[in-house]
Amino acid sequence: MKILVIALSGIGDALMFTPALSALKKVCPDSEIDSLVMYKGVSDIYQNLDEISEVIYWDFLNRSKIESLSFVMGLRGKYDISINVYPSNRKEYNFINFLIGARKRAAVKYLRKDFVNLGFLNNVRIEENDSLHNVEENVKLIEMVSGGRFDNIDGLILNLTDDDKKYAQNFLREHKIREDETIIGFHPGCSTLKNHANRRWSPEKFARLAKEFIYKRKARVLIFGGPEERELKEEIIKHSGNENIIAVETDSLIHTAAVMKRCNLFVTNDSSLMHVASALQLKVVALIGPTNPNYIRPWKTEHRIASLNLECSPCFYYSPKPLSCGRNDVKFKCIKELPVELVYKLSEELLRSGK
Repeated sequence: MKILVIALSGIGDALMFTPALSALKKVCPDSEIDSLVMYKGVSDIYQNLDEISEVIYWDFLNRSKIESLSFVMGLRGKYDISINVYPSNRKEYNFINFLIGARKRAAVKYLRKDFVNLGFLNNVRIEENDSLHNVEENVKLIEMVSGGRFDNIDGLILNLTDDDKKYAQNFLREHKIREDETIIGFHPGCSTLKNHANRRWSPEKFARLAKEFIYKRKARVLIFGGPEERELKEEIIKHSGNENIIAVETDSLIHTAAVMKRCNLFVTNDSSLMHVASALQLKVVALIGPTNPNYIRPWKTEHRIASLNLECSPCFYYSPKPLSCGRNDVKFKCIKELPVELVYKLSEELLRSGK
């Protein structure tokens, strides 16, 4: 049996499918499972998974519609089952799943705007449940596809090769990071699509938090993020004015993950690197504003959620609509007014735990 996992929606979503992928392989051990991805970071992660036979990478964002249509039609008829990872509720993803032409086309039936986004083109579906984590939704989808049942769900899977670990060792040596030092990781970025830049805590607050760790813990702070977040990292360093903060630049997501593995604690917005940190079993403080934490909280790793728990939160549920705020006083107050003191307090709780 040939199965195609369609993981087009992003790095974090692809990572949160990995427990379901593991479950699928257990119940269908002789199946050949391929994956279709459009982000290089997802390709890097999936290439290292034992469950995946082939990673098919296609840059839909930068190829013409005609080229992409021709590419998708080249996959038609090759698979018995195709699966849209959760969440993948855009009409483009459902149309691609339909065109590939598998006999079973699996996806979640969304509570919001499912019909207008062509959800009916899929023929194996479970109904979305806002109380469940993405991982749990994906596993329930696999149960529907396979007929199996999985009461014990694995953690996120991210495998580092010996070369990846060597890359991290060289990075740490180059920056003279000792084994006995406390290392705090930050990710101040997140996706900017659909107005989601408003999920970000401010660079000024990250800078203040960094100074707290440096002065009270004598820690060193590593700031992570992709090439598009370089200016954001530099802004935090500028505001902090401290040489114990390092902007981490690597050549791939998997090498970023290898360096992250050294962190004693990871403080992050709701982002793909939050899920990378979870997969690495780091202690995570997640800065959550408008997002439903049921969906995306760090999975099966020690963590704290830093949130104001406003009466209007959460206000973002999965929908193709851009993120918006209905407050009349401070727009996106949930993240803008999240205090440094609370984040530091939760960080200290985690750093002291397990000792």
